[in-house]
Amino acid sequence: MTSQSKPRPDGYHTVTPYMAVRDCMGAINFYTRAFGAEKTMQLDMPDGKIAHAEIRIGDSTLMMSEENEEWGNKSPQALGGSPMFLMIYVPDVDAAFKKAIAAGATEVRAVADQFYGDRSGTLKDPYGYQWTLSTHIEDVSQEEAQRRMEAEFSQQ
Repeated sequence: MTSQSKPRPDGYHTVTPYMAVRDCMGAINFYTRAFGAEKTMQLDMPDGKIAHAEIRIGDSTLMMSEENEEWGNKSPQALGGSPMFLMIYVPDVDAAFKKAIAAGATEVRAVADQFYGDRSGTLKDPYGYQWTLSTHIEDVSQEEAQRRMEAEFSQQ
């Protein structure tokens, strides 16, 4: 007799990003060095390419596979950029940002205090995805964030 499975396995969130990557193993190694990721699953195709892999960063799982035209999986390199950003909350954004840069990421936007209550910066990984690293430093209401945003952008 088999037990009934849950609609969402333990340890997964309702929404889980699934990334198409050119050089999936290289990306896994980079995410391990840059963000402390832990590989939790890897399924290989007969040709040695990764059909499916999962990593954990903090309490979140990310799924990924090699880009594959037959499956419609296109990497950011194939698309000419990524339409999606990923965000990681960390205890010390300045240290985490430096670690990711040292691992091979490139700075897109320097770390700075933001009007919405985070200290954050954005970087691009060697595989074309952009990541915003943040530390929450202040609780800001939506109304106050709107006021601050308008003030900040009216000065530009």
